[in-house]
Amino acid sequence: MKEITEEQNVEIGNVITKAEAFVKENQKKIIIVILAIIAVIGGYVALQSLYFEPREQQAAEEMFAAENWFKQDSLQLALDGNAKYMGFVGIIDQYGNTKSGRLAKYYAGIASLKLGKYEDAIDYLKSYSGKDTFTKVLAVVATGDAEYELGNIKEAIALYEKAAGMEDNYVTTPYALFKAGFAYQTEGNFEKAAELYKKIKQNYPQSTEYRNIDKYISFAEQSAK
Repeated sequence: MKEITEEQNVEIGNVITKAEAFVKENQKKIIIVILAIIAVIGGYVALQSLYFEPREQQAAEEMFAAENWFKQDSLQLALDGNAKYMGFVGIIDQYGNTKSGRLAKYYAGIASLKLGKYEDAIDYLKSYSGKDTFTKVLAVVATGDAEYELGNIKEAIALYEKAAGMEDNYVTTPYALFKAGFAYQTEGNFEKAAELYKKIKQNYPQSTEYRNIDKYISFAEQSAK
């Protein structure tokens, strides 16, 4: 290490002196800033422990009942709740900014879809913003299903194809591709349907859709002639 010269020592001393002078002159302001920072941090910690965490817990407790109703196919009850527990709609209204509140939008969308409330399903599913990639893909597919049921085939196809490109795996990707293929088939575009069915056959042999895909490929190819 090089020795510090006398000139450098003087320079360092000047910097330290200036710093000490600045602190001395602005001591009150510095203390106020430090106290403000401490107050902000303390306030955040208090807000987290006294407000956000209890709300997360309350929402999770409400979700437990609603999810059970959903699993039992008591879909209207899952949406509306009863005198004791909220349904998904109530959870969204009161706890929409919690993890459970965000997940409730997904469940409410699927429940509405199964009940034939397609417009409601689209609204709930489009507002879902969970971090789990799997359910995000399924939410897009389900939105496509609602559009399909409303007769909006082109919109449904766009959503299915979007879902197919969101995550490449052997569960959601072939599922979305098959939905898109079937929608193209409904529209009369058998060549495009066959193309997507073949993509499943070539790339996703371990998928559920693969089992009967030859039948769909054959039908689409014959219909395209």
